[in-house]
Amino acid sequence: MKEAMKLRLCFFGMLLPLLLPTALVTGCRARQAQTTSDDDGQYKVYPLRGKIVSTDPATGEVTIAHEAIPGYMEAMTMPYKLRDVRIIGDLHPGDMVTADLMISPQGDVYVDHFVVIGQAKPDYKPAVEFHVPTAGDAVPDFRLTNENGRSIDLREFRGKAVLLTFIYTRCPLPNFCPRVTRNFAVLEKSLAQDKKLYGKTHLLCVSFDPEHDTPARLRSYGAEYIGSDDAHAFDHWDFAVPTTKNLTALSHYFDVGITDETDGTITHTLSTTLIGPDGKVVKFYPGNDWTAQELLTDVQRLYPGA
Repeated sequence: MKEAMKLRLCFFGMLLPLLLPTALVTGCRARQAQTTSDDDGQYKVYPLRGKIVSTDPATGEVTIAHEAIPGYMEAMTMPYKLRDVRIIGDLHPGDMVTADLMISPQGDVYVDHFVVIGQAKPDYKPAVEFHVPTAGDAVPDFRLTNENGRSIDLREFRGKAVLLTFIYTRCPLPNFCPRVTRNFAVLEKSLAQDKKLYGKTHLLCVSFDPEHDTPARLRSYGAEYIGSDDAHAFDHWDFAVPTTKNLTALSHYFDVGITDETDGTITHTLSTTLIGPDGKVVKFYPGNDWTAQELLTDVQRLYPGA
């Protein structure tokens, strides 16, 4: 699959033989579609899940039978505008998909960042396969470099619940990386109010921009949200980056679609994962509609006695 097309394809073989009735429609998560601008940060994002019914290259529309979108619409079948019409040839009637539903402040609706979870054409094979974190999945031991220039491995956090999300410090869209990091800052303060829970958790923001996000840059960025740059400011919350070599495997495992744009920005999806003390996925949070309170509640469920 071509990254430039911003289409993420992920096949689970015959594990998901579900076929939604054509009367069903599902919601989706928001991302970027036509051009990158400050307005893009205002898009509301909903996760969508459904089945491709038809595609229309002439109009750039794809008709999807999807499940209900909580807080937005009931299940139905209807056409949606693609944010990037170049991907229309990679979508096939009968494909089971998840995607991002994007609603602009003006009320324009688009879909983008498709993941094929059930393949309609057996002869169609993507060049890139993405993994969607699922409860119980063992997380590989990825190596990163943190804000202090120290190498860290995910395995060193075993015994603690880890909340891991993805950002890049140059992100210009306030509703994307800055929103995610702000939510983590709220979560950090909430966890700090419970010393027992604080000691059983760790926060990790991972950059997918190794070319620009040096340890010094990550430390400066992190200090803005932590509110401090003292010797122990980052003891509970790391900002880290993989090597360019390891970025692909890391982003594919955590379902992060990344496209380098000609203007130097990065078009990307949002991915946040709660990893349990045993190193296995507890919950995956796509998009940007989760809250710090939601994450806190899920962590508290892991440690009911804390």
